[in-house]
Amino acid sequence: MEENIGIPCKDLDLCLVLADMARAIVDHPDQVSVTQTEKEDELLLTLTVAESDMGMVIGKHGKIARALRTVMKAAAKIADKKITVDIQ
Repeated sequence: MEENIGIPCKDLDLCLVLADMARAIVDHPDQVSVTQTEKEDELLLTLTVAESDMGMVIGKHGKIARALRTVMKAAAKIADKKITVDIQ
């Protein structure tokens, strides 16, 4: 018999999820920071990285940035929140 291990986690720390993903792909992980702003029913996360790491976070034609946003939207859905990710 299979167990249901996909328990929704309402207490998921979305800032930590985004920061961990960004730290994994940059050369200067100590300069990664995420700020959180809440507007009504939407959460705005602003990812800030070192200027030299900006290309790694954005990727060719924005593919990495798009992937980060997609994963964060999936995580936000689990946490039952709406999210926007801004990269600076």
